[in-house]
Amino acid sequence: MKVKILKVRITDEHLLSDQKLVDEFLLNHEICNVNSSFVYEENYWSACVYYEDKKKKEDTLSTTLNEPKAQKYSVEDQELNTDEIKILESLKLWRSEKAKEQNLPVYFIATNKELSSIAKFKPFKKEELQEIKGFGKFKIEHYGSEIIEILEQI
Repeated sequence: MKVKILKVRITDEHLLSDQKLVDEFLLNHEICNVNSSFVYEENYWSACVYYEDKKKKEDTLSTTLNEPKAQKYSVEDQELNTDEIKILESLKLWRSEKAKEQNLPVYFIATNKELSSIAKFKPFKKEELQEIKGFGKFKIEHYGSEIIEILEQI
């Protein structure tokens, strides 16, 4: 397991670029755990991210199993229908509340693309979240039950 410290400045001039760097990092790594805190003196979020390289993990699996790793589901440029938009809005509301509760930026809980993929894929069980790109063991353990509950209510 490796550790990376990420800094997200909340000033308008830096926020989008810092978020983009964090999103790219999250896409390319398997996140195991995250600790965050707000640095008041300088107005930024500091996140200590424990991770493993996805590529190394995939390479190990491929050589061990001698077969390619299954592709995970991800919404690319697909449009959502009315029902899927309702699901997405409910998931975004849940994500905002969860982020406030845990003092994390919303994209640490799940990115918009991950939520759109859930809305489109509509998993019925927590285990099916593994099929969605961006959802590893950590996210499923911490948020899976709540996500499935939201899907069942809509």
